[in-house]
Amino acid sequence: MRRVLLIGATSAIAQEVGRLYAARQSHLYLVGRTAEKLEAVAADCRVRGAVIVGVSVWDARWWEKATELIEQARQALGMLEVVLIAHGNLPRQDELWHAPQQMVEQFHVNATSVIALLSALVPVMEQQRRGVIGVISSVAGERGRAQMAVYGAGKAAVTAFCAGVRGYLHPFGVRVITIKPGYVDTPMTAHLPKNFLFASPQRVARRIYQALEKGYPDILYVPWWWRFIMAGVRLIPEPLFKRIRI
Repeated sequence: MRRVLLIGATSAIAQEVGRLYAARQSHLYLVGRTAEKLEAVAADCRVRGAVIVGVSVWDARWWEKATELIEQARQALGMLEVVLIAHGNLPRQDELWHAPQQMVEQFHVNATSVIALLSALVPVMEQQRRGVIGVISSVAGERGRAQMAVYGAGKAAVTAFCAGVRGYLHPFGVRVITIKPGYVDTPMTAHLPKNFLFASPQRVARRIYQALEKGYPDILYVPWWWRFIMAGVRLIPEPLFKRIRI
């Protein structure tokens, strides 16, 4: 039995992670922005074996209320043994180049909200001196691309902040895992043409679950081959990189 906080619980990947923990008769606290979807996910987890399932409606645009949300979850569960931050949004970048306000809003959704949640988690996990935090970033954060400029910038910020939180919490026995998926076949990527690089949310969730439970690695590429793909992408000289569309 585990006490698990899932933020972005209605996302395809988080739903699958929740099902895996439900099968272990865990206590779950599910956070999402739509009450109806949250209740449906909660009902599914109960059927699959979860002992207690709490829910809370929270939108990433409400990042100022992150501390309040984390405290609600801590009180409901008693302890935050496992935390997965899995929310985010992949906007159509071509629609944002001439909409600066929307560009900033997307950055807040993908980066500021995650930083606020992690900041709220730090004192809780420090006091507990145990637990694991998984944060879904993306391989898109490793290099800025014209097609994913603001999304990649947000994920780059998340990755960097996770590294700082990992270093701070390490002496207290708390693990922080930065999760870097490649393309995943979910509703968020429905507008993208599919190819052999797309993984299923079930496959990605199983690997995340294993990393949360087994204690490694600090940075998880999923599927594993993205580590080598991105190593190659980082080697492309900038004068060439700015001319290609990948």
